[in-house]
Amino acid sequence: MPARQLVSVDELVEELASPTPPSVLDVRWRLGGPPGRDEYVAGHIPSASYVDLDRALAGPVRDDRVGGRHPLPDPQRFGAAMRAAGVSPRRPVVVYDDSGGMSAARAWWLLVHHGHVDVRLLDGGLAAWRAAGRTLEKGPGDPPPGDWTPQEPGRLPVLDAEGAAALAQDGGLLDARAPERYRGEVEPVDPVAGHVPGARSAPGTGWVGTDGLLLPPEEIRRRVTELGVSLDEPLGAYCGSGVVASLSVLALATAGLEAALYAGSWSDWVSDPARPVATGEQP
Repeated sequence: MPARQLVSVDELVEELASPTPPSVLDVRWRLGGPPGRDEYVAGHIPSASYVDLDRALAGPVRDDRVGGRHPLPDPQRFGAAMRAAGVSPRRPVVVYDDSGGMSAARAWWLLVHHGHVDVRLLDGGLAAWRAAGRTLEKGPGDPPPGDWTPQEPGRLPVLDAEGAAALAQDGGLLDARAPERYRGEVEPVDPVAGHVPGARSAPGTGWVGTDGLLLPPEEIRRRVTELGVSLDEPLGAYCGSGVVASLSVLALATAGLEAALYAGSWSDWVSDPARPVATGEQP
């Protein structure tokens, strides 16, 4: 895993002016769409390339929904998308969005998982860039092609449904969805409401402070313990389809805590009607 997971606006400005500037990826995305390309064209961080999460950072959805709504992409397809966005093994990569890192963290996770050694999230994202008075670039963008080839995946731990069930009982499995979805009161996307039995409710928005920046490491560690999870226990995270939970993995990493991603997440869990479902406040 890279030694640093975050970069500030000021650091990014300095790096963009250096002889070896980072590749910058704009990963704006909304559940249910529309894609963020139009917003990207209207204004993005200079030199940034737009990355479509549904097309570049996920594979095709199976008819039986095994693997969830955003299955991990085929490495060759993912690598081609990253090269088209200008990613190179010799240049750092910075990812950002306009939703607190909720979608950009998916690009961070995939790049690290496939062996890129220097990938960071812009802390505060596009809002922090704008708040600092930095200019935006308009237009479709035309990045020079990159030459990065994904390595065999496996740099970050991954859970399947069986592993998630075990971790929920023997460690700390964190559910990054909104509390009402965890409780089973509403489910706007998937066919069954509720949560993995034993999982703790830890919404992904909770890793971000009121200033729009990721919480300091000590506050992240405190949040974990307040959930009733020991810092010595193995950790994992899931959400609806493995996107928002990537931010949980990143946030925990900034605090020195390794967490496995249940990549298929809730949408994979409920693809098998035999799997148990819990509802209510309690794990």
